This record gives sequence, C-alpha cells and structure tokens, in this order.
Amino acid sequence: MHPLSQKDRRLLARFRRALIEVAFIIFLFYSNLLMGEFTRANGQGKTLIYALRDIFTVANFTIAMIAALIGYVVFESLRKKQ
Repeated sequence: MHPLSQKDRRLLARFRRALIEVAFIIFLFYSNLLMGEFTRANGQGKTLIYALRDIFTVANFTIAMIAALIGYVVFESLRKKQ
C-alpha cells in the first residue's frame, strides 16, 4: 500500500468536513421536529417512540437533505468570501 498523496488527503478532508456539516444540519432539523412534536401535540400517552415514528418519514428526510445541502453550499460560499 502506498500512502495518500497531499492532494488526496485534502480531498478526503474536504469530504469529511462536508459530511459532518450536512449530518449536523440534518440533526438540527430532526431535533427541531422532535421538539415540535412534543410542544404542538403533547397529548397524554404520547411516547418518544410514537413521536420518532411520526417524524422519520421519507418526506421529512428529503426536506432535511435538501436543506442540509443548501446550508452546506451557503456556508462554503461564505467561507470562500473571507
């Protein structure tokens, strides 16, 4: 095995940073949805499992991914302006 070149390491670091930033935005999106589930409709007997099943849908995941990618692009453009 040969060691990674400097260019490959930079590319890998950029990919890792992008992955972490997108994952963090998705985490914030779902935590916001979860908080909303308990403040909006906190009926008696509503459990955490019920709320999690309610927020983890294909539609919500699609929205989260689109929002995360837009957020990543915006932050990258702000970084490049500095």
